[in-house]
Amino acid sequence: MDPKAIARDVLEIEAQALWAAKERIDEAFERAVAMMYETRGKCVVTGVGKSGLVGGKIAATLASTGTPAFFIHPTEALHGDLGMIGPEDLVLAISYSGESEELIRILPHIKRFDIPLITMTGNADSTLAGYGDANLSIAVEKEACPLDAAPTASTTLTMALGDALAVALMKKRGFKAEDFASFHPGGALGKRLFVKVEDLMRRKNLPVITEETPLKEAIVVMSEGRLGNVLIVDKQGRLKAVLSDGDVRRALMNDSFSLESPALLYATQQPKTCDNPALLAAEALAMIENYKIQLLPVVDSAGRVAGVLHLHDLVEAGIKR
Repeated sequence: MDPKAIARDVLEIEAQALWAAKERIDEAFERAVAMMYETRGKCVVTGVGKSGLVGGKIAATLASTGTPAFFIHPTEALHGDLGMIGPEDLVLAISYSGESEELIRILPHIKRFDIPLITMTGNADSTLAGYGDANLSIAVEKEACPLDAAPTASTTLTMALGDALAVALMKKRGFKAEDFASFHPGGALGKRLFVKVEDLMRRKNLPVITEETPLKEAIVVMSEGRLGNVLIVDKQGRLKAVLSDGDVRRALMNDSFSLESPALLYATQQPKTCDNPALLAAEALAMIENYKIQLLPVVDSAGRVAGVLHLHDLVEAGIKR
């Protein structure tokens, strides 16, 4: 047995199933998209066994891309959950054989209330396909299973068709990255599109000194601030310079170095700043990386220090470019 050869065979069989299905996309798919787009309620996905597991994933994908959807098991539906399906909903039923008993038993109840029905089957002549207002073929020439029994290629195709429906609906609705992020506020995209500088910047206990502060006092403030930097401001609180631990180390190499000298003498003049707290944190991260700094001071319209944003704050918040 060669596991690598088996893996290649499985991928080849499933790829061929997807490629063959691509050639079968017809008006039924277009009709299914139109039905789902026009539905005022939710898309209720149902199926048994492996089809049910795939159906759960399809429902989740639809729900996260702008199409309200949830999964319901046919058996649970028969025991009371049919009430979850409203008159403005649509049902997407999945069964490779098209003859799953639990699924067939709920179909008359669905049609009795004139609820639109999209079916996914491997048999266009099946009972399920006959009930459908649009039937999408999930037929495959063979499963990747060597016994041609376990759903493998067919479930891959079913999931891919579910993705195709979701993507078609996204484009039809003009669903944008901002919309996706709003459904995933805790995800990387949500953070990149919604978290702002003002959400992460530090406002209290900032390491601030005046222009006259000697270096020895500045080093103490830097240590207490735990940011590796000190902000130097004028009498009006306007930012004049930033002294980093790197600046201090470089100052040590200066023949005229003195702890009694003003810290301003060794600091970085006209430092990079952010004057817009509403700036996206991801954009602030880009500034920090481009300027090769660790601390980004945030200033108001008058140049006064309003807060600071440290690289570590961005990393801990999971912000990425």
